[in-house]
Amino acid sequence: MTPVGRFSARLRSKLGREARSLLHAGPPTLRLMAPIGPQVPDDARVQEVLDLCMRVGEVLLSSGESADETTRTMLRLAHVSGLPSVDVDITFTSITICCHRGMAATPVTSMRLVRYRALDLTRLTEVSRIITAVERAELDVRGAAEALANAVAAPHPYPRWVATAGWAGLAASVALLLGAAPITALAAFAVTAIIDRAGRLLNRWGLPAFFQQVVGGTLATGFTIALFATGAFPPGTRPSLVVAAGITVLLSGLSVVGTVQDAISSYYVTSAGRAAEIMLLSAGLLTGVVLALKAGFGFGLALEVAGELPTGGGQFWISLLASALAAACYALAGYAPWRSLVAAGLAGAAGWGTYGLLTQFFSFGPVTATGVAAVVVGAAAGLLRRSSIGVHPLVVTLAGITPLLPGFTAYRGFYQLAVEGVADGLVTVTVALGIGLALAAGAALGDFLTKPRQRPVAEITEPSSDD
Repeated sequence: MTPVGRFSARLRSKLGREARSLLHAGPPTLRLMAPIGPQVPDDARVQEVLDLCMRVGEVLLSSGESADETTRTMLRLAHVSGLPSVDVDITFTSITICCHRGMAATPVTSMRLVRYRALDLTRLTEVSRIITAVERAELDVRGAAEALANAVAAPHPYPRWVATAGWAGLAASVALLLGAAPITALAAFAVTAIIDRAGRLLNRWGLPAFFQQVVGGTLATGFTIALFATGAFPPGTRPSLVVAAGITVLLSGLSVVGTVQDAISSYYVTSAGRAAEIMLLSAGLLTGVVLALKAGFGFGLALEVAGELPTGGGQFWISLLASALAAACYALAGYAPWRSLVAAGLAGAAGWGTYGLLTQFFSFGPVTATGVAAVVVGAAAGLLRRSSIGVHPLVVTLAGITPLLPGFTAYRGFYQLAVEGVADGLVTVTVALGIGLALAAGAALGDFLTKPRQRPVAEITEPSSDD
């Protein structure tokens, strides 16, 4: 038979099989419930596993992890601990988990509220290590629960003043990235350090986060106006970059990436809650900045926005080094392990380097360039999930996107709202919002493209009571 005849025969055979398959029923579209075997876990065992999963989920969610990744981790942990039929529901401030036990026993449901947001990247890394040990059968459920309790109760790895220096260093680095003079970067360092200490005091008093943002925006703008009035800034040093750097620091605590990731992963309730939180805190920041600007106008002091940011080969390399330093300072302020600072700095440099190349040498717009740069950062975080170097991917994501936050654009929009009119201000604020959305969507896309596929894991076996 000729090659053409063999191909025709194979094609007819394939089409015949496809036609016959149309006459037979197919498998179910979706498995709604996994089958339950004859071995039904007892109440004590179920409660131990669910409590471990809930506490892990609480740490992840409070640290800024997305609802999708938190859910996947909890389900994976429950499965490896012997509970394959588990449902997890996350709605921004609450986590609910239910273990189904078929018709042999009633289901067990537990719920926990997450009322706080605490950025402790060392604790996040330690919890990730515990989860990996459980998946590798190096820890049983009780051992993991004890290790988790020790990790949560452990003090921060270094004094609080180091975190304050991290936030202040972030502001100074952002100012240098924007082309500020050394005296302006020093002022940004000092002003941000004051804001951080004031915020810590207000948080201890229980002041709501909205008013803390109002105070932060007021202090960032008010102190800069006061320094400007005393002649602390020589001519041409552009003191408004101090405010832009302070706004970047205050924006860095918002869970923009997690919000977009939740929306993309169909966690719409959680995404809507986080979006409402971001809008409220951003409104507080806007209120504080505008109030301080209005007060300055009352004294005849106008802190105008700096003009076009400097470009060129020399400034590009300065900004590249400043972006690496800014990302490392953010990781330091979040109590990241020392070994994570290098990875954070490299991610920040890679992200801003991509942005700088696209805007300065290829004439891309800020929104598009930010989105592409965020894809690079997200891809780096996704690749970290494949490695075992001990750096949590969230550290790279949060630190890497920090130099790209639209602090300068946001301040320009706030200034226009206070001085030049609502129309111009809303346009600029919308651009800042577009940059933030591109930043979050790009990071989510990069992480999705490089994140490894979840592999099935074997269940761990608990020691018998006779041992």
